[in-house]
Amino acid sequence: MNAHWIDTHAHLTDPKLSESIDAVLQRASDQSVSRILCVGIDVETSERAVGLAQQKRAPSVPSLWASVGIHPNHAHLTTERDWPFLRQYFDHPRVCALGETGLDRYWDDCPFETQLENFALHWSASRETGLPVIIHARDCDREMLEALRRAHAHGPLNGVMHSFAGTSDMAMECLAMGLYISFSGIVTYKKNGTLREVAAKIPRDRLLVETDSPYLSPDPVRSVRPNEPALMIHTARVVAEAQKLPLNDLANLTTENALRLFSKMR
Repeated sequence: MNAHWIDTHAHLTDPKLSESIDAVLQRASDQSVSRILCVGIDVETSERAVGLAQQKRAPSVPSLWASVGIHPNHAHLTTERDWPFLRQYFDHPRVCALGETGLDRYWDDCPFETQLENFALHWSASRETGLPVIIHARDCDREMLEALRRAHAHGPLNGVMHSFAGTSDMAMECLAMGLYISFSGIVTYKKNGTLREVAAKIPRDRLLVETDSPYLSPDPVRSVRPNEPALMIHTARVVAEAQKLPLNDLANLTTENALRLFSKMR
């Protein structure tokens, strides 16, 4: 019998997936995905993620869970009412994480100081609630590590570096601060041999896999759009090879890791 997988990062509220959600979930089930974390990036998608997660579904399809938070590229669009609105979901039984949040230098729509303030809010909420933080970092490794060090000054960090694409040194420092490392389809791309070397070094008790769907479809189905949870198996095979593990062993350990980090999923 095949082991089961948890897709720890999917944007199921995106119309590319939400408009055919039943078929998406069935295909995920066919690939032994048992749980999916539906990630919010602003007030609207956070609310919708909770709505999806609490819908009753057949036991034959993956169970859904939600995160709520503000993505760095949306932080400048928030109002003074948005954070209090999100707080009402922190105790919701299907909300198991905060975010996706973090820092982004690739896009310049949001002032960086606003991003830093937004990121800090999520760490304060994590310390208050015990919920882990889902961390986005793009083109800002130095700034991200500086922000994480400031947060770490208050104690070990509870969260995950999602869709990790950084260096081995960055991964090791994030691990030392208490974080998990998650790999998406990026690790499968032919040009990313160095990232596969990083994946090989991650301790097995801190390793996660994800799709970040509908984005980042993995090789050899990279031309498939949109990405979806059923395609996570391709990423998992590459990570299993990097870790020199049988695929079912990787499924078992990443599932246990996800349930430890996102403890409400248990």
